[in-house]
Amino acid sequence: MRLIAALGILAAATMPFQPSSKEIIRTGPDLGLPFSAGVKAGGLIYVSGTLATDVKGQIVPGDIKAQTAQLLDNIAATLTAGGSSLANAVSVMVYLRNAGDFAAMNGVYAARWPKDPPARTTVVVTAPLALPAALVEMSMVAVPNGAERRVVHPSDWMASPNPYSYGIKTGDTLFLSGLVSRSGKDNTIVKGDATAQTKKVLDNGGAILEAAGMSYADVVSARVFLTDAATFEQMNLAYRPYFPANPPARATVKMGLTGADYLIEITMVAVKDARDASRTAITPSHGPTPAAVSPYLTPGIRVGKRLYLSGTLGATAAKGDVKAQTAEALARIERTLRAAGFDWSDVVDGVVYLPDMARFPDMNSAYRDVFTKDFPARATVGAGLMNPDGVVEIMLTAVK
Repeated sequence: MRLIAALGILAAATMPFQPSSKEIIRTGPDLGLPFSAGVKAGGLIYVSGTLATDVKGQIVPGDIKAQTAQLLDNIAATLTAGGSSLANAVSVMVYLRNAGDFAAMNGVYAARWPKDPPARTTVVVTAPLALPAALVEMSMVAVPNGAERRVVHPSDWMASPNPYSYGIKTGDTLFLSGLVSRSGKDNTIVKGDATAQTKKVLDNGGAILEAAGMSYADVVSARVFLTDAATFEQMNLAYRPYFPANPPARATVKMGLTGADYLIEITMVAVKDARDASRTAITPSHGPTPAAVSPYLTPGIRVGKRLYLSGTLGATAAKGDVKAQTAEALARIERTLRAAGFDWSDVVDGVVYLPDMARFPDMNSAYRDVFTKDFPARATVGAGLMNPDGVVEIMLTAVK
């Protein structure tokens, strides 16, 4: 796969790995990294964080326009190998190195989706990408050829000012774009502090959910991006009333946004059946000790054959030790997986947040001790964490 060049990953430990129904998508040369180009499972295709690399794994020469074009070509090759195409994309995460590249990236991106573009979230990383010359990285979720893909748009909202749809629904699942504090009716910015902006963002999300025949009771996963970690508690207090019971799995990190007036951006996934008995909140215990219950997130939400896991830290006494904290984060995740009736072979997608991307090889070393083959899709990006002692956070999705 044309992704990230190998960065000194240590040899994998041997651990028994159970067979899985997931289909691994392989494209391009094997660069020895512990993630697959893509994974097909449960009616969706998950594409790893992809860079603008050539067949040798090196960043192509050129500016943000050239890199965006190459990156999308690379993703298109992965989707074609998985029986899909860019036209079938339902959700895209865009990680920019520089906010100033947003408009130029958009121009190239828009040309690939002249009609009904996917839902999209665009944030600005706080550290260089895995290859220092990279200006942009994207990960994606798509549906196979012939699957349902429907745009969801509140009837009284204007068209999006950028090349994304506010929501894309396939089957019982709705993918929402990253939402900021802006009026959907006239696209004007709604200024205010973190509390006011969180409320506006979530009110916007409510309108999109309603247009899809859903509500906040159906939300199973959320990613929150803050420009200032000091606003974390303000966001939490405004966020909690929207999820009075069994809140969705969630990760909250510090990243830059594409507009100077925005303090927060939230992207979500909802499943229509989330209100019936198929939606299960997973809160594992650690031995005889019950796990602490957060009012803001649930460790895992199982709905149907999917399990959405919250961003998990491994902050321990080993401060600054990325390898040790990665191992601890994965141990905590495993308890949630097991409590839900899943195991590592069921994991299909993930994102790893690293404040210091120079520690990428250390994280990968511990990661490979768990994932030894048939790797899930994964993006690894620089982001600030809400726990000052944390040096890695991992968020995963699994499918039976």
